[in-house]
Amino acid sequence: MPHTRTINHSPTIPEVSWDNGQKEMNETWKGGVACMGVAIFFVMTIGIIYWQVVDQPNKNWILKGSLGGLVWERRTQSLLVQTLGEDKTFVEIGLGAFPDMEVPFVKNTCWPNKTEFCYSWDSTMDLKISLEPNVSLDTECYGIAWTPLRCQVKLKNCFSMLNISWYGGASLGAQHWPLNNVNMELQPFVISDLKRNPAGYGSVLERYFLGSTGVSVMLHENVPVLISLDRNKNICLENPSSSEVVPLKYTVCVSHSLLSVHQEMRNLLSGHQRTLPNIDILRFPLWRHYGASDSAAKIERDLRSFSNKLKRHNLGEGFISIDEHSTLLLSNRDHTPTRSKRKSTRQEGNTFSVIQQLRLSITVSPYMSVNSKHFLTYLEEGREDFWLGLHSESNGYLVPLLTKWKEQLSLRLNVTSEAAITWYLNTVSLLQQKVGAEYVTFEGGEGNIFTEQSIQSPAALEGDNYVEYFAKLAAKLGDSSVVTACTRLNHLPLFIQMTALHSDWSYSGLKGVIPSVLHYSLLGYSFFIPDAVGGSLANELMTDEELFIRWLQIATFLPVMVFQTPPWVCCDDWVLNLTRHYIEKHQHFVVPLIVKFAEEWLHSGNPVFRPLWWVSPQDPATFTIDDEFLIGDEVLIAPITEQGQVQRDIYLPGEDYRWMDSNTAQVFDGGTLLLNYSASLFEVPVFFRVP
Repeated sequence: MPHTRTINHSPTIPEVSWDNGQKEMNETWKGGVACMGVAIFFVMTIGIIYWQVVDQPNKNWILKGSLGGLVWERRTQSLLVQTLGEDKTFVEIGLGAFPDMEVPFVKNTCWPNKTEFCYSWDSTMDLKISLEPNVSLDTECYGIAWTPLRCQVKLKNCFSMLNISWYGGASLGAQHWPLNNVNMELQPFVISDLKRNPAGYGSVLERYFLGSTGVSVMLHENVPVLISLDRNKNICLENPSSSEVVPLKYTVCVSHSLLSVHQEMRNLLSGHQRTLPNIDILRFPLWRHYGASDSAAKIERDLRSFSNKLKRHNLGEGFISIDEHSTLLLSNRDHTPTRSKRKSTRQEGNTFSVIQQLRLSITVSPYMSVNSKHFLTYLEEGREDFWLGLHSESNGYLVPLLTKWKEQLSLRLNVTSEAAITWYLNTVSLLQQKVGAEYVTFEGGEGNIFTEQSIQSPAALEGDNYVEYFAKLAAKLGDSSVVTACTRLNHLPLFIQMTALHSDWSYSGLKGVIPSVLHYSLLGYSFFIPDAVGGSLANELMTDEELFIRWLQIATFLPVMVFQTPPWVCCDDWVLNLTRHYIEKHQHFVVPLIVKFAEEWLHSGNPVFRPLWWVSPQDPATFTIDDEFLIGDEVLIAPITEQGQVQRDIYLPGEDYRWMDSNTAQVFDGGTLLLNYSASLFEVPVFFRVP
C-alpha cells in the first residue's frame, strides 16, 4: 500500500505575545511575522515534494494473492504482475492515456475487501481489479476492468514484449511464431477476409494471448476491442470510439510456466465436449481442381480426365475438390421447376453417374449473385428475410444489403433466420447427395458487411458473430464440413481451411506454414486442412521444383496433403516419384500417429501438433523456434524452410527426453543443439523420442 504518513497541510501558527491592544504593531514586527509565514510555507512545500518524489516508494502493491499480485510502478506508470517475492515479473502492463495524476492508487475504495482493488478518477474512469476464485493451486487469475465514466474516454493498455514471447490471438496473412516479430496497425479485433484485407486479422481468432513467462490474457467475450502489435515492443488494447461507454475488460492468469497456465486456460476457450470430425480425409491426398469450365457437362468430362491422370501417374486414390463456381454449375444442371420434382429426380439419377464414382469435395458460400436466375424467384416468393438487409424507414420493407463476392454484386445469407438456415441446409444437403460429395467446404463466413459499409450492425451480428453462426450452421450438416473461418468453436467436428499462402519462401508463403500449424493448434484447432503444396494465391501453376519439394516435405506430416499444382505439371519425373513416396509415408506413418493423438485431444484437449516448449516449458531456447514442431510428444520434424539450403541447426527439447535420428539411428539427449545438420533436397529431418 502507498506510504500513509500523515502530513500536516494546515500547521498551527505559534502563539505570539500581544499587549493590551492599545499599541499598533510596528513595521519590524509585521515583517517578522511575514517572513515566518513564508518560511513555514517553504518548509511545507519542500516536505510535500520530498514525500512525493523521494520518501514515497516508486512501487506500491495494490493487490496480493497467494502466488503473486499487482504492483503499481509510479515512474513508468504501469502495472506489474509479479511474484510475491518480486523475483519474477510475469508481465508489465503500460497504461496509455492515463489520467494526469502524479500519485494514483493512494486509496482502495473497495477496502476492507482484500480480494478487490478499486479506484476512481473523477469524471474520467473507474478501475476494478478482482482476485478471481482459484482455477487451481498452481494458477491465479486477476480480473481487470477499466470503465469510462463518460463516452469518448480513450482507454489503452499495452502488454510489454520485453523478455517475453507472445502467442495466440488471430491468424495472420504472414504468420509468425511468436507474435513479437509482427507489426499490425490498430484495428478491430475481428476476423477479416484476408483476400480483401491482407493487413487484417483472419481465419482463426480467439480472444486469448499466452506469454512465455507463464501468463495468459483472456479478453472479455462481449466487449469490442481494438488491438495493435508493435514489433518487439507491445501488444496494445484500446476501446473503440463510440457514442456509448465501452469498457476495457480482461483477465490475467499466472502460473509457474506457460504450459501449466495454458492447460488451465484451454477450458475457458471452450468448455464444451469436444467432437472429432470425419477423419477419412486424412488417409487420402486432396487434389484441387480449378478448371475454367462453363458448363456442368464440361466439368464432368474434366473431372473424369483428371481422375484418370491421377491413376495413370500411380498417385492412388484421392479426394478431388471443386470450387464454388464449378459447384454452382453442377447444382444448376437439369434444373426443373418444383412442380416436376418427380421427373427431375429420375433425371438426376443418371446425370451424375460419372462423378458419383469419384471422391468429391464441393464448395459453397453464404452468397447469392444478383445475376443468378434464382434471385428474382426468391424475391417473388417473399424470401427477402433470407438475406441480410435493412428495413425501410417509410414502410418497414426489408431491403437486401448488396455486397461484392468474387467480383459480383451479391446478397449474403441471413444466418439469424431459422427459416433461412433450414432452407440453406436443405439446399446444400440435396446438392451433396446429387453429386455424391463426401465433404463440403463452407467459404465466405469472414468479415462483417455492415461495418465494412459503415452501417451499424444488428446486435446479433456484431463483431465476429456472423463467423460463429455460419460455422455452427456448417456443423449442422454433419462431421464432414470444412469452414474457412472460426472463433469460439474449437469443440465442433469441423475441419478448418487454413489461410491461403503465396508461392514463395517468405512468412506469407512457405515459412508461414509451421507458425500457422502451431497457432491453430494452440487455439484448439488441431484438425485443419493446410494450403496447397506450393501455395494457392498465385494466378498460375507453380514451377519452382525446390519450393514444391520443401513444401511437400512439411505437408507430409500435416493432417491432409493438399495439391493444386499436380507434380507432373510442376516438375520433372523424379519429383513425381518423390511425391508418391511422401504420399505413402503420410498414409502409413503419419496418419496413424495423428489418429493416436487425436484421441488424446478428444479426452484432454492437448493439441496433436505442438511447439517445442510443450516438452520444455522452462527452456527459453524453445520459445522462439518457428521451423520445428512435434506430433504429440513422440516425433519431431525439422524441415528446411530457407531457399537453397541443404543444412540447418536443429534443437532437440526436453531435459528428460532422448531423441533418435530417423536417418542415422543416432541418439541425442534433449537440450542438444545440432549445428549444420545435413538435409539434402531428398531428405526431411525427423527424430523419434526413445525411452
